[in-house]
Amino acid sequence: MHHPQIAQRVFNTPLLVEPAKAAAFLSGLGPRIAGQEITFAGSELNEADVAHAGMQAQASLLASNSPQEGNDQRDRPYAFADGVAIISIAGTLVHRGAWIGQSSGLTSYEGLTTQINAALGDPEVRGIALEIDSFGGEVAGAFDLADHIRAARDIKPVQAFVADHALSAGYVLASQADRIVLSRTGAVGSIGVVLMHTDMSGMLAAKGLSVTLVHAGQHKTDGNPYEPLPEPVRDRLQAELEDLRALFAETVAAGRGSRLSADAALTTEAAAFRGTDAVTAGLADAVADPRSAFAEFVTELNAQTPMPLPTRSPHTIRSQQETPMTEQTDPAPSDAETPTTAEQASPAAEETPPAAISAADTVRAEAAEVAQICAQAGRLGLTINAADAVRRGLKPDALRGKILDDLAAAGDAAGIHAAVPAATPPAESPIVAAARRAAGTAAR
Repeated sequence: MHHPQIAQRVFNTPLLVEPAKAAAFLSGLGPRIAGQEITFAGSELNEADVAHAGMQAQASLLASNSPQEGNDQRDRPYAFADGVAIISIAGTLVHRGAWIGQSSGLTSYEGLTTQINAALGDPEVRGIALEIDSFGGEVAGAFDLADHIRAARDIKPVQAFVADHALSAGYVLASQADRIVLSRTGAVGSIGVVLMHTDMSGMLAAKGLSVTLVHAGQHKTDGNPYEPLPEPVRDRLQAELEDLRALFAETVAAGRGSRLSADAALTTEAAAFRGTDAVTAGLADAVADPRSAFAEFVTELNAQTPMPLPTRSPHTIRSQQETPMTEQTDPAPSDAETPTTAEQASPAAEETPPAAISAADTVRAEAAEVAQICAQAGRLGLTINAADAVRRGLKPDALRGKILDDLAAAGDAAGIHAAVPAATPPAESPIVAAARRAAGTAAR
């Protein structure tokens, strides 16, 4: 068998690929691998689908539509337009493919992971657009990347734009986005697994050849191409595929939530759904021209209040929006006064509506604000143990009140108060200014 490095990744291994793509592969590379024409048995296929599946990935529709295309890319590993990272998921999806790309007709899970991580850490990226046109690919790596996309959308919005196929492994990834939009002729689904076995025994017999496999271990040669597939081996492989199909359905359900359950995903029996039928079945959210839908996504993102970016690992789940504080005690500390530990977790000027973040994030934000207030108080001559304040659950507003009371008692400055400036923060803290005025009055 020629090209063994390709054959071992295609035959006798489960694939998350639409059967038309498998047939296209056999039509192209099959003769090179087996040395003669290969027939595809076990499924009825549409010749037009096979032809389309064999086409090479095309240039990005979304990036080419943007007026910012090619500008200010700053070595980004993805297209960037209007605050959105455009990540192309095109062609055959493979594991451990590094940076192979559209010119080869392949896209690697590792390359996609790298692009997503870069987008999450890019302060100019407000959202991620997954531009998908794939019939699927390898099982290995697909579910790990799906989990990563699902976690990423807790940090930045993620939308999938299907033009024109998100099938099998392609749909595994699309289903993890916040929203899936496909064109009128776009197809999604194929929630199933396929495995191809090559039986070369007839060809070898016709040529007067026989292959003897000497092996140790009863199952060492299961599925070899030099003999018909035994029924016990076929049954075992079938059971493996059913397990993977169940994992496929569970992963889709995790991404789609109430829109598509695992049972409903299994009920599709690996069928592909197009256009409005996909929306009705719960596999997609809207039918629209991908370019128009992308423009709406950009408009929606840019209409929102700026979102602070995570200062820790991209895996940290955070979704916060800036809201002005009702009180501001001091500008951000200088480098020499940079607070540590909890204070670094979140700037003091950020508060998030309780419905938008988890209880844990709320506690972290309050702890950070308490730590900064304590640092500011230290510059006024008041010593407050930040760790003790956090441990006792002292709230920022209560801590501000305590500081004001202490300053009032020390300098008879009962009128001290804190306020948020309407525009540029003052060069001097309102508390410091009030304390100085009070001290000057007392001296006279």
